Amino acid sequence: MGKRFTEIQPQMAEFIGNQHMFFVGTAAESGRVNVSPKGMDTFRVLGPNQIAWLNLTGSGNETAAHLALNSRMTIMFAAFEGKPLILRLYGTAKIYHPRDKEYQAHIGKFSEIAGARQIVLMDVDLVQTSCGFAVPFMDFKEDRSILKNWAEKQGQDKIEDYWAEKNTESIDGFETHILS
Repeated sequence: MGKRFTEIQPQMAEFIGNQHMFFVGTAAESGRVNVSPKGMDTFRVLGPNQIAWLNLTGSGNETAAHLALNSRMTIMFAAFEGKPLILRLYGTAKIYHPRDKEYQAHIGKFSEIAGARQIVLMDVDLVQTSCGFAVPFMDFKEDRSILKNWAEKQGQDKIEDYWAEKNTESIDGFETHILS
């Protein structure tokens, strides 16, 4: 049976810290809903009602476009190992770029990862757990290094060229403000 909480409990923060991936859901008022898988060491619980995650360069930038128009965001973790559990964080979020003071204030909480493009800060107003009984067991082997290796090879100038080509607007034409 699912339970609701007003904040991230210590055992939940520990569970989150042990997960290798999470899913982010966002949507503008119109257009498509985006659900995006995230991995690597890019998630931090900052307190009982705030999280941060480091958004890495990807083929699209839906989350940034959606958050510029609508601050609602849901993050989901699923236990693929150990005791079954699904944990969702609901709240409102803002996205910050390297030019923003908030990005600079939080980037030190993460390991340096080439291709980092934004930090998302989310104020959590609801935490929900559910059983996860139907989530399969999956063994974690290792993080993929393809994105990291690609970004290191590109260098910052070529990554910014990539952002200009692929990351300035969503698939629905909403601006991401990555180069503003």
